[in-house]
Amino acid sequence: MSRNAIRRVAIIGFGEFGGIFGRDLAPDLPVSVFDILLGAEPSRAAMLAKAKNANVRACDNLDEAIRGADLVISAVTCSAAADVARNSAPYVRGGQVYLDINSVSPDTKREIARILEPSNATFVEAAVMAPVSPQRLKVPMLLGGAEAEPVAALLRSIGMNVTPISERIGVASAVKMCRSVIIKGIEALAVESLFAARRCGAETEVLASLAATYPHMGWDGPLPDYLISRVAEHGRRRAAEMGEAAETLRNIGLEPLTALATAERQDWLVQEMAERRISVHPGEPFSWKQLADAIEKGPFAEEKPVTLESKGQK
Repeated sequence: MSRNAIRRVAIIGFGEFGGIFGRDLAPDLPVSVFDILLGAEPSRAAMLAKAKNANVRACDNLDEAIRGADLVISAVTCSAAADVARNSAPYVRGGQVYLDINSVSPDTKREIARILEPSNATFVEAAVMAPVSPQRLKVPMLLGGAEAEPVAALLRSIGMNVTPISERIGVASAVKMCRSVIIKGIEALAVESLFAARRCGAETEVLASLAATYPHMGWDGPLPDYLISRVAEHGRRRAAEMGEAAETLRNIGLEPLTALATAERQDWLVQEMAERRISVHPGEPFSWKQLADAIEKGPFAEEKPVTLESKGQK
């Protein structure tokens, strides 16, 4: 392990983020990964195949994954971030960097820092500021922590797009949480407004009015499909992140009225899709109108999953 260079990387959590980062780092660095889905069938077989395809080493426990790594990246669910840090603490050492990229509240980031403090590992928080899939390893991230500046140089050396903004833990995550109130709020507003407009037969006029009011946003183009596809694909995770945003607001004395409503609407769409066996996959054509129509028809659990097709961009 060396603080002068990153020669080996461990990734905890091998979902969307971990999978993309692992695949992009593997051509230049040894990468080990651990995910709780490696612990049981049938998910284990799928995870092993994914790891092999990404050219990373799948590990059966945290100790095996973390041992010898210069950089440990935590890329798990919001609810698991603190527990993963707690479970990792016995295995991380001085000289290692523990980078938490999870979308959690500033208080949770500070809790993780306290958990890892006895290990003497360097903790740096990261806030991912855009969807990871288009830009992949180059997705912009804000960093916070006493060592954010030197760690940023190390991360840039392996191709990551990072900007240190504070020596205090919690500032970077606060930027992420406050931004999410708007970004994910707009997504939830799009679902609610346009699904209602569709049922009223008024969607053409609503979108035309929005395009006239905000002519540069793309309301008369791909924006509606994009906004609603984000909820359809990742609504459960995004709802959980809005729960973290709500916690952030409560902790500074603001009632999280909008954040909680956003979480509820995002979760609503995912639940409605699940009840109707509607599945949406990244990269496939998507039509918000077809999704709205499929949900309005009511449950049809005996039918095949719905395919949503359009020429709209995502």
